[in-house]
Formats: sequence, structure tokens, C-alpha cells
Amino acid sequence: MTIQAALLPLFVQVGLTFALMIWMGRMRVGAIRAGELQIRDMALGERVWPARAQQASNAYHNQFELPVLFYVLTVLAIVSQKDDILFVILAWIFVITRLVHAWVHCTSNRVPLRMKVFVVGAVLLMVMWIIYALRILLAF
Repeated sequence: MTIQAALLPLFVQVGLTFALMIWMGRMRVGAIRAGELQIRDMALGERVWPARAQQASNAYHNQFELPVLFYVLTVLAIVSQKDDILFVILAWIFVITRLVHAWVHCTSNRVPLRMKVFVVGAVLLMVMWIIYALRILLAF
């Protein structure tokens, strides 16, 4: 497998993170400009943001939780040359679950649906880690 094929899902995940950061920034600046809060109100925490701005913030911050394990695994798989076609396919499926999760988070924010998509991605990532660990520990 080429390094580009293994890194492309990671690049898409990074792109999603930056897109959510920009959306969060726009929502926050919009809230301040609309007079929904003062800058001093948010100096000590994020709970003061209006619901839509907080929703954007939550979606953005979520990208620094489960995806961190994906980033580490991708780098390890490339370095150890375990980034085969199975890894790339599973990586794409994981990133698709993250895209869907972010979409739900940023639109309807239906928690039961968001949770189902999250669980699918989490289980998939766990399977990826198990496969990787077995390949390293059993040397295949």
C-alpha cells in the first residue's frame, strides 16, 4: 500500500477538524457581534455560549478525543509497514463515521443517532487496534 493511500483518510480527518474549528469560530464571533454575550463573559469557561455556538464547540472538541487514537495508529501502521489494504479500508470507514458523527452533531444533534454513529466508529477503531497489535505481536 502506498503511503498516500494510508495518509489520505488521516488528511480528511484533519480537514474535518479544521472545518469544525472555522465553523466554531464563526459561530462564536457571530454570537459576540449579535450581543448574545460579552467577551469578558467567556473568559473563564465555555458554558456561556449560546446553544448553537456551544454545539459547534462540542463538535470541534470531539475531534481531539477518539480521533487521536486513529492518528497514532495510522502513524504506527505506516512506520511498521502494516498499512495494507485492510488497514486503508478500515481507516476510510472510521473517517466516514467521524464525518457522519460531525454532520449529526452540527445539524440535528440527535443524540441517539450521534451515539450510534460514535459507537460504530469506536468499535471499528478498537478492531483496527486489535488487528494491528496481533500483527505486531505475532509478527505477521
